[in-house]
Amino acid sequence: MRIRATVAAVTGALAISAFAVPAAQAATAPDVTFTKVTVNNGKPIVVRATGTTSVPVTYTFKHGAGQSIAANKLLTGPVLYVGNTVDVTKIRLGGDEPGTCTATSSTVASCKGFIDLHASGEDANLYNTDARKWSVGAIALTNTGGIKTQGGLGLAQLLFHSKLSTTDATPEPVKKGATITVKSALTRANWQTHKYVGYVNAPVALQFQKKGTSAFVTVKTVKAGAAGTLKTTVTATVDGTYRYAFLGSTTTAPAAAGGDYVDVK
Repeated sequence: MRIRATVAAVTGALAISAFAVPAAQAATAPDVTFTKVTVNNGKPIVVRATGTTSVPVTYTFKHGAGQSIAANKLLTGPVLYVGNTVDVTKIRLGGDEPGTCTATSSTVASCKGFIDLHASGEDANLYNTDARKWSVGAIALTNTGGIKTQGGLGLAQLLFHSKLSTTDATPEPVKKGATITVKSALTRANWQTHKYVGYVNAPVALQFQKKGTSAFVTVKTVKAGAAGTLKTTVTATVDGTYRYAFLGSTTTAPAAAGGDYVDVK
């Protein structure tokens, strides 16, 4: 049951069910009020360049005593939207399937659902401008075509997935006091080309872990160049491991490169 495919038939936008509703049939909006919506356990949603990222959503809704919550009577699901209200004619991001709900009292149901984000394929629904904060809403649909939307249920952050290539520190071994050149490259997902591209000008920390210690310490910050390349020099002092670490941005998830151990003679 494809959610987007069916509310499209009923409302001209996102699908929430596979109910077949006569176009001319008058319908009453379901008597439900959504609460306690949590998307991806409260963490940002990181989406790769290809494939589908499905993140869990939990939510609760209260309903009138006469409102059936049986799956053949009422379907519900979470959505992401922009603007001041949930507009069913503009929703792109939601679940491919409705949520599954269990009654916890005569007027309350507890539900689990998903937000399904398709970076590629025939169901692709992401643009690069979607790496931002989204408002969280929910939608309910009855088998008679009644629809209710509710917004203002929280915020969700969509982020590009990023990658750092394994750090390469040369020469090794190296004499104490000599210069070490440290290289890597930072790339991030592009949801429209479905490839990873260099994250130019992004600040990336060069970190060092001294032999015998457990923590990496930032040595300096390097700006990524063309194609996301990273290159800088340091002076060899003691044995240890160098790595690059990107701490993330408002659009892009953090990443850390595999380290390279340098033996200082």
